[in-house]
Amino acid sequence: MQPKSDGIVIIGGGIIGLCTAYYAIQQGLKVTVIDRDSETEQSSSIGNAGMIVPSHFIPLAAPGIIAKGMRWMMNPESPFYIKPKLNWELAKWGIQFWKHANEKHTHAVKALLAELNLKSRQLFSELAEQEEFGLKKRGLLMLCKTQKGLDSEANIANIAKELNIHAEVCNSKRIAQLDPAIDMDVAGGVWFEQDCHLNPHQLMSALRKKIRQAGSEIIYQTEATDFITKENKVTAISLTNGETIPASQVVMACGAWSPNITHKLGKKLCMQAGKGYSLTLQKPTQLPELCSIFSEAKVAVTPIGTSLRVAGTMEIGGNNLDINPRRVQGIIKSVKEYFPKFQDHDFAEITPWAGLRPCSPDGLPYIGNMPKISNVIVATGHAMMGLSLGPITGQIVTSILTKSIPPDPKLQVRF
Repeated sequence: MQPKSDGIVIIGGGIIGLCTAYYAIQQGLKVTVIDRDSETEQSSSIGNAGMIVPSHFIPLAAPGIIAKGMRWMMNPESPFYIKPKLNWELAKWGIQFWKHANEKHTHAVKALLAELNLKSRQLFSELAEQEEFGLKKRGLLMLCKTQKGLDSEANIANIAKELNIHAEVCNSKRIAQLDPAIDMDVAGGVWFEQDCHLNPHQLMSALRKKIRQAGSEIIYQTEATDFITKENKVTAISLTNGETIPASQVVMACGAWSPNITHKLGKKLCMQAGKGYSLTLQKPTQLPELCSIFSEAKVAVTPIGTSLRVAGTMEIGGNNLDINPRRVQGIIKSVKEYFPKFQDHDFAEITPWAGLRPCSPDGLPYIGNMPKISNVIVATGHAMMGLSLGPITGQIVTSILTKSIPPDPKLQVRF
């Protein structure tokens, strides 16, 4: 299909920006993607755990997370940390997070999150018929070290079944049957059969190839510095390379940097960057067949080809990529506790990777038009589900670009 219009500029070349470009191209649109990083840099779309997670229908602002987070704050190796500082944006985010961390909010959004993830899973399957990016439909194991943890996950499994998400509560023997390739020290877990995993680097490469083959352009190491507006519309974007690019429509898919970009148009998104770390073992002692999450430790483990990636932590504390060795040590400690064949020397020569997740205070992504600027669409705030929700977000944004489907009011931009 030949492009029938142009002038669509997508700011951000991560998974959300590239999926938006891909689906826009499928509708005959020509786009230009600009990204602040280089093509070879490891953005948060590349160094993540590579999971597609229909099981993740509980938002980040979950019931009980405030009390649990306060306890975790006392432990330098815990999976969650907020860096204390005098900052109005952080305080505003924290207040909104506290207001939404309850059963009422979870009940209101769980079906939407489940539906989005299931639709995205289907889109990944369709894309995998055209491109190879290591998609494995083997499910995810939510592994529990304690009976208390297993009881808690069993409650979530019961809710999952109500949402048409397959969930099997398993004892340790059943867990070993599901993934005999790895020795585990767990009380049991939940198998979410519809979850999947993939190779994030291969996925990003496949999307770039599709976009370029269609005649659209991706410009790296370039940022938007300002917007030229007329009659409540953006008409052009000034770039750091000194050029000005015309724009008929703009998609802001800037991840953790989105508030700084929307601020240039008069409104700053309520969002905080949640830093996470990962370590990739090229020759792991054992290689599981399924991806898994350590329930109590909040550490994700994914087999990617012949390598093994472990990822974890949620540090709220600004857009910096500094690595805290104690947090990394907490991830390594968890691997040894759940997978006892692994020891410290397995991680000795590995350089930790860090990436920033864009976290909205209510746990829902921002997908919709920016108020008072009619031709700007925001697509960010996915937290840990950026990769999982990439395709469905791209499809939703494309429907807004083509005006074929109105935006979901629950996902609309909230300031």
